[in-house]
Amino acid sequence: MIEFVQDRWADIAYRSYQHASLVTQAVVIATLVAIALGVLVTRVRALRGVANALTSIGLTIPSFALLGLALPILGIGVLPSVAVVVFYAVLPILRNVVVGLDGVPGQLVESARGMGMNPVDTFVRVRLPLAWPVILTGVRVSTQMSMGAAAIAAYALGPGLGGYIFTGLSQIGGANAVSYALVGTVGIVLLALLLDALLVLVGRLTIPKGIRS
Repeated sequence: MIEFVQDRWADIAYRSYQHASLVTQAVVIATLVAIALGVLVTRVRALRGVANALTSIGLTIPSFALLGLALPILGIGVLPSVAVVVFYAVLPILRNVVVGLDGVPGQLVESARGMGMNPVDTFVRVRLPLAWPVILTGVRVSTQMSMGAAAIAAYALGPGLGGYIFTGLSQIGGANAVSYALVGTVGIVLLALLLDALLVLVGRLTIPKGIRS
């Protein structure tokens, strides 16, 4: 195993970077989309049930099935990989955005409006900061889920360590089959732990001390 890693260290490092980059970009896009949808859902109450249903149903769709549906439309490569990862990343974040925004005390919102803040200022300076701890928890969950979804995306020739896992599975019985699968799996786990640690640091830097749990 050590020799396997040494011989392919440059390729492993590059694929690790690709995997982390794919997940990071997808989660950032998903966070922006989820916040926008969350604001809409909390303003239009009739959409709440629809949002809950979509997030519940979406999480039950197998990654392979969704990827299979995306391939005829988006082709192979990076684009379907990003689309699938973003889809799965949005779901847990959206739930937490709705819960977080609903948890902001109405008195504080009314006080902000009484001080002359417009709706945008109220959202940016009051509602979003207070809801951010809950939203960030959703982002952390989403990041871990996206790691697995990004590995499945290798089936569409997407970037990342998933290619090592598929290579190992396709060469079962071969000399390096276990090494390929193990390196891909362990690499993804390590990246997941690293990104989660970075998100914990982001929380330390962005969550006001007064509302930290």
